[in-house]
Amino acid sequence: MSVEVRDIAPGLWLWRQPHWEWREGDDWEPEVSSFVVESRGKTLLLDPLAPPPSAREVYERLEAHRPTAIVVLKPDHVRDVDLFVHWYDAAAYGPWLYWRGDAPRTELKPIRRDDELPGGLTALYDGRGGMETPVYLPEQRTIVFADGMTAPGGPLRVWWLPSLEVRTLPALRAMLDLPFERVLVSHGEPVHSRADFEAALEREPWSIPADA
Repeated sequence: MSVEVRDIAPGLWLWRQPHWEWREGDDWEPEVSSFVVESRGKTLLLDPLAPPPSAREVYERLEAHRPTAIVVLKPDHVRDVDLFVHWYDAAAYGPWLYWRGDAPRTELKPIRRDDELPGGLTALYDGRGGMETPVYLPEQRTIVFADGMTAPGGPLRVWWLPSLEVRTLPALRAMLDLPFERVLVSHGEPVHSRADFEAALEREPWSIPADA
């Protein structure tokens, strides 16, 4: 399995790999990104998917700056939080509810909008009823999304849902009050600029049902 490692900004990097659950016809791309941020003396993993043992660079970097917290941004992005908690004895944070069969064994501290996480990260509201909690990284001036924004084929897009016009787009536009410079997403091309974010708010959303 090929695992890409990419530095994004000082104290911020990612690894990217195919997700083993992906199947042909899924409305998300097989490669997913896991993010690592160092902020105010803390090292946090965001939505981490464990790479294979052969991905030595990832594990060597993590061992050099051992994670102190793991953050799950969305109920179905539990991924390998249990493994990372076990390996690094790190605190864990995540949604206040999960889909049937997705709940981790680890008891995660619930995240709600405006919560301050370790390292000074801030939980944001994206108008999806609390089902996803993007986070703002103040030291790197970056917003990290799970699925609320995605980049199939490259361009950044908002993931469709019925409340898009009423709740989601207004909440995303409110994020423009933050002094962020980039946006990170789990699926597709992971790194985007503030200008890409602004363009995505005007672009046709992703995964619109045929009967919508």
